[in-house]
Amino acid sequence: MNQILGNQNINYPSSSVPFSSIKKFKLIFWVSFSCIILFIIFYFFMQYNSWKQEKVSESFSNHFTLRNLYTNTNNYIAQRTVIEEENPFVIGLLKIDKINLMYPILSHTSEELLKISPCYLSGPMPNEIGNLCIAGHNFANQTHFGKLSSLTEGDIIQIYDLNSKEVNYKIYKITEVVANDTSCLNQNTNGSREVTLITCNTIKGTRIVVKAKENIL
Repeated sequence: MNQILGNQNINYPSSSVPFSSIKKFKLIFWVSFSCIILFIIFYFFMQYNSWKQEKVSESFSNHFTLRNLYTNTNNYIAQRTVIEEENPFVIGLLKIDKINLMYPILSHTSEELLKISPCYLSGPMPNEIGNLCIAGHNFANQTHFGKLSSLTEGDIIQIYDLNSKEVNYKIYKITEVVANDTSCLNQNTNGSREVTLITCNTIKGTRIVVKAKENIL
């Protein structure tokens, strides 16, 4: 019996993992770890950029408010503020209480300026007769025009001009149009004051258009 048992070769499963498998596991681990670190760095970089742009926009708003607070003339013209090689300046203030939005309106539109604040696109100066068209980015963190989709007909948009005059505009139409549809820029308002807010729907590649007329009580 002992001889039979002694002559049998019993192969027990090895508990050791092949070296190639360990090496593969380490490679996957370090690649995954590196990707996570890069994602975290990218996330905080984007957050920092957003914070910095909001601070610039906030400084514009404060500057606008202070200048108008201490001026004694109704013909006051805003001083130009140099940003890089352009000379944009604040021509008014946009405020929508429902979505906690308040930004200066910059004097013209460019890709760099749109990162800072909503910009004048076409039409008259703020609170003048005509259709004031304002473009703004639809950021994923819901800054700038990121919350426009939360607005409904009847909501109020407030515009402050360079004379600190406030005019309320009631939203009467919200539409989504194709990117090359510019009909919302039409200036035929029959002598009334209007405001048009325009932003992108980055998922669909369309434009969200919010139109409002002066709210005359």
